Amino acid sequence: MTTAPRTPATRGGARPVVALTATAVLLAACSGGGDGGSDQPPEEALAGAKRALDETSGVTLSLSAPDLPDDVDGILRAKGVATHAPAFDGDLTLVVNGLDVEVPVVSVDGVVYARLPFTSSFSEVNPADYGAPDPAGLMDPDTGLSTWLTEATGVEQGDPVRDGRTVLSTYTGSLPGAVVDASIPSADAGGAFPTTFHLDQDGRLRSVEVSGPFYGATGTVDYTVDVGDYGTDQVVEKP
Repeated sequence: MTTAPRTPATRGGARPVVALTATAVLLAACSGGGDGGSDQPPEEALAGAKRALDETSGVTLSLSAPDLPDDVDGILRAKGVATHAPAFDGDLTLVVNGLDVEVPVVSVDGVVYARLPFTSSFSEVNPADYGAPDPAGLMDPDTGLSTWLTEATGVEQGDPVRDGRTVLSTYTGSLPGAVVDASIPSADAGGAFPTTFHLDQDGRLRSVEVSGPFYGATGTVDYTVDVGDYGTDQVVEKP
């Protein structure tokens, strides 16, 4: 009795295995991977993102709005390094009397210093006079940006999105005005702020999109806060 020759495993069996492995990798990438929090309940994923932000030494923060309501003085953009000293070193673009004014800002030891237009040195300022928060306060674990992650209500997971080669998990919810007001004092403490969080594959907050009455009843403002460079270790000193 003659037995038909068997095809070597390296020819007939390897290709399906390779194909299945590649498919699994692609599916994991499209879903954001297990590390992005997509397989966790939303509350657990956001709580993990809060811990990551609270435990890092520092990050780069970027806040921006497309525009502000008419006749409102406030913050249009901010970008800089924020640490858990807490401290901040960067630049704010403020709208003052209808004009965009870029102001270098340093916040350290609870005091904010700015180099105001037409001056050559930093002076102590009260950011509330310009409708802006103390940017270093966004790193406060009790009242800052990380509290948004655990105080949001009605949180639901959305579809993952791509940021270049990075897959981000998406979570939507609403922030009570009192929570936003604790971070950004110009916000209406009685308002509601629809919010979208994006977490990376390591479960860290990468961006927040939040809309609401940041300047009282003057209208809705859409702010985006981008967070990057976790582990930044910069000493910010009084200017």
